[in-house]
Amino acid sequence: MAEDDLRRERIHKAEELRNHNQNPYPYRFERTHNAADLQAKYRDLENGKEVETEVSVAGRIMAQRSLGKLAFLKIQDASSSIQLYCEKKRISEAMGPEAYKWLDKLVDIGDFIGVRGSIRRTDKGELSVYVQDYEVLCKALLPLPSEYYGLKDTEKLYRQRYLGLIMDAEVRDTFRKRALTIRAIRNYLDSDGFIELETPVLQVEAGGAAARPFATHHNALDLTLYLRIATELHLKRLVVGGFEKVYELGRIFRNEGVSTRHNPEFTSVEIYQAYADYVDIMDLVESMLRTVAIEVIGSSYVSFAEKGIDVDLTPAFRRLTMVDAVKEVTGLSFTDPLQAAEAAKSLGVKVPKKASVGEILYRVFEDKVEHTLMQPTFIMDYPIEISPLAKSHRTKAQMVERFELYISGREMADGFSELNDPLEQRTRFEAQVAARAAGDDEAHPLDEDFVTALEHGMPPTGGVGIGIDRLVMLLTGSLSIRDVIAFPTQRPEAAHKD
Repeated sequence: MAEDDLRRERIHKAEELRNHNQNPYPYRFERTHNAADLQAKYRDLENGKEVETEVSVAGRIMAQRSLGKLAFLKIQDASSSIQLYCEKKRISEAMGPEAYKWLDKLVDIGDFIGVRGSIRRTDKGELSVYVQDYEVLCKALLPLPSEYYGLKDTEKLYRQRYLGLIMDAEVRDTFRKRALTIRAIRNYLDSDGFIELETPVLQVEAGGAAARPFATHHNALDLTLYLRIATELHLKRLVVGGFEKVYELGRIFRNEGVSTRHNPEFTSVEIYQAYADYVDIMDLVESMLRTVAIEVIGSSYVSFAEKGIDVDLTPAFRRLTMVDAVKEVTGLSFTDPLQAAEAAKSLGVKVPKKASVGEILYRVFEDKVEHTLMQPTFIMDYPIEISPLAKSHRTKAQMVERFELYISGREMADGFSELNDPLEQRTRFEAQVAARAAGDDEAHPLDEDFVTALEHGMPPTGGVGIGIDRLVMLLTGSLSIRDVIAFPTQRPEAAHKD
């Protein structure tokens, strides 16, 4: 039967329920247990035995089987599933002679139902609620998919996420683990003396990262505003204001393409600690991720099926400079600009004309090294040209004290010894403005108010940003960032059905 015909039939069934004085969309239902509670409490009940205690449960009907005077329904709630054992005689005595027929003829898979009854384990061993009376709680007008959409139509799965959540326990588990990950991060930071404060989503200058922002317009002020691309510059203003350990966990918006690693709207946590440097922050990140993994998945040992590897968060994370990482993989050193350009060319890495040694080094790292970093590795000491907010390295010319954490070939975190010299920060910003004028639309803008804040003094500070979505991908073994974002950004369907 076509979907439109099924929908019309179900609308008719809803009207029939109303005709029998049953509201197909009532306001509430009083439950005594969820399915998991009952499965745990009566796991030792013997086959064929009944416990004559009244329970009430509710959930979505996922399976339905009628055998004349008996019907078996499987319902699913947020905790688990349980069978409903429906006997015509018992229901008719409690609700009237037509009640069983309505259950059999007017109730479908996908509907929500609430029931009251006793507990019984069938002769075949299935724990069941032996139904005395029932109530339709929601008449679903559209049927559930006969097959899980993720196996055939991935785009539809992401667009209609609720179908995947209904049909696949693993999808629901992924989002439970996402929630646990966020809670575990907050618990770790709060217990370590950090305070979470909020920063604006709408900004006059969207800075703190190399990315293109989304633009919007404030009508009352007749002002162009930008959705934030990072929380960094405002959180560092808070450090200037006297908060020594501060963080924010929230949504970030970057006007970029969509891939298995990128979504224009994503979640990150940015953390800043006064009187710390990038080594202190690496220690914090390492300890926090290990703790979060144990809390969320029960182990610091992560099996990552996509790569066919197991990631071990237990040992100390490897720490390697970018120069050494490139040399380890390619065997090449990068010093003289001309020689560096030729070396990159020999590796098949395209670099812009007039690129500096640091820019070439970074391009080679991205192209040849990044994807090889399977076990947790901090890559340290980045070229100054690509790190305008990081403090100059205390011993290495043209380098900054910056690290990125890579696990399973993916960047997980980006941290600095934060630049707090306002004059140098202005010079770095001016170089970015020149790059923007030359065509780099991801270069940082010059945020005058931030420079003014630095001129009032910011103590030595270490900071880091961690991508929550990629961390959840690691902890759940997910193949794409869209698997861990409930409603990822997608192009609308060509035709919309009214």
